[in-house]
Amino acid sequence: MMMLDRYIAKQYLINVIALMLILFSFVVVIDASLNIDRFMEMAERLATQNGGDAPGSIRRWLVTLLLIADFWWPKLLQLYSFLIGMILVGAMGFTFAQMTRNREFIALMAAGVGLHRVMKPVVVIALMFMGLQVINTEVVIPRVAPLLVRDHDDIGSRALGGAKVPLTLDGSGRLFRAAEFDADTGTMSGVYILERDENGKATRAITADQAIHRDQGWDLINGVARQRGVSTPQPPTPIDRIESSLDPNELRMNRYESYAQSLSFAQVSQMLARPTLTDPVKRARYARIKWGRFAIMISSLLALLIAMPYYITREPQNMVVQSLKCAPVAIIALIGGVLGASASIPGLPPAIGVFIPVMILSIVAVAQVSALKT
Repeated sequence: MMMLDRYIAKQYLINVIALMLILFSFVVVIDASLNIDRFMEMAERLATQNGGDAPGSIRRWLVTLLLIADFWWPKLLQLYSFLIGMILVGAMGFTFAQMTRNREFIALMAAGVGLHRVMKPVVVIALMFMGLQVINTEVVIPRVAPLLVRDHDDIGSRALGGAKVPLTLDGSGRLFRAAEFDADTGTMSGVYILERDENGKATRAITADQAIHRDQGWDLINGVARQRGVSTPQPPTPIDRIESSLDPNELRMNRYESYAQSLSFAQVSQMLARPTLTDPVKRARYARIKWGRFAIMISSLLALLIAMPYYITREPQNMVVQSLKCAPVAIIALIGGVLGASASIPGLPPAIGVFIPVMILSIVAVAQVSALKT
């Protein structure tokens, strides 16, 4: 049995890796072809930025290839999370189609081995890739999150740059505003902070040349506090630090809507625990992001189980016909898991709503596997 497991696992693993490389290469080549002018323009600009001569053709193409690799390697990590479910189902189809063509299922049944047995190595390899997805979404992607929000106008750049911060509320009711927020260093320049009482009346205004985030607060450079709403004017007093729940991650998320998708489970949990997050729409969205990633993983595994009986047959079947039967079922299962994890369901908390497709697919998967003739 161990030999059978190793044989099927090896074939399945090869097919998963091959299909992954083909799909990733296809996506990168299509994007590079459509935007080759931008890549080459940036390559020429980088090659001549220090006042050098115009680069030769070989050098320009080498720099272009490096720019394509630099732009796409973090996005491929994100693409892995989006496509792994489809890749696992597709590789399973290729693996079992090869075994059907070689009449290996007939040989197994002749040896007294039930066809349910061939599912085990496929599920084990699928669980291994799902484990890699957990590591990818929880450890790797959060560390390269700033690189994932780049578009083709940012080719060759690893900096998010600066932008103005509009009035932003923190957990203590303060209003923050900054002339510029550097998303790479997490610092604000031209800072203005307005403190208010429980009635919303301004009590103190703080200005600073710069604010640097450290340990649940902001260190202020040349910070000055002025009392507001007092009958007797008071001289401004210096201030070096202010404690606040507002942090650079929240400012980045306010600037880039897609940035929240790149945060880890722990980071999203911290966002939901903040008292500043009072908007019910945003809270529901972050809750779906927090739990939806796990719902999608489970849905992908269930879609794999649902699709397997189409390829595991007692008699040799036309695999093209079986694939045509399997395709709509697998696509609906995969897309249903994604839509269920991203769409809100009225009357249900997001933490439960994202698992509705999982509940439905579980019933279908049990029925499919139980109905397998062996």
